[in-house]
Amino acid sequence: MFDFKNYNKIEQIISDSGKKTKIVAISKNHPIEDVQEAISNGVEVFGENRVQEAKLKFDNILKNNKRIKLHLTGPLQTNKVKVALDLFSVFHTLDREKLIKELIKFPEKITNKFFFIQVNTGNEETKSGIKPEETKEFLEMCRSKGIKNILGLMCIPPINEDPKIHFQLISKLTNDLGLGAPSIGMSSDYLDALNFNPRYIRLGTVLFGRRA
Repeated sequence: MFDFKNYNKIEQIISDSGKKTKIVAISKNHPIEDVQEAISNGVEVFGENRVQEAKLKFDNILKNNKRIKLHLTGPLQTNKVKVALDLFSVFHTLDREKLIKELIKFPEKITNKFFFIQVNTGNEETKSGIKPEETKEFLEMCRSKGIKNILGLMCIPPINEDPKIHFQLISKLTNDLGLGAPSIGMSSDYLDALNFNPRYIRLGTVLFGRRA
């Protein structure tokens, strides 16, 4: 079930703060009925982590409602790139050269897509992402190969560390690289993230409840 009271409350917090941050409603592992309920309450931006699940849920929705935008917030396998480009407007997880090489095989599709580079701020072996010190080089490589629409950086802080340390690192990298506002903040830490002026916060549990 979609919690539109929480959604409205968080929208109000953002409005009161004077930020231009947008909420990405993370509908991963939640049924299409919850998505439709969210849409009926005015939600237009959704996030999914898996291409196949997103296609099953959103194929018809996207065809019938041009206002709805779908963001990919999980890792993208290279063999799913073509399907993903037909579904998603924004990709939050550019994380390796192999993925870039696959994306640029579809120049006509990527021209109107937008991207974030995922930075592994905690240097966690189990997480995707570019090492902070390699971000500049990766950004330059993306641009040189034809990925032009890079909005900014994205990170997922380690669960056992203060997220503010990681948001601070992303904020510094953003300034150093001259990029736009980042994609940071989830249900557990979006209030901290808002202090760093994100473009997007990615909210699942606080809006849809615990995942099935």
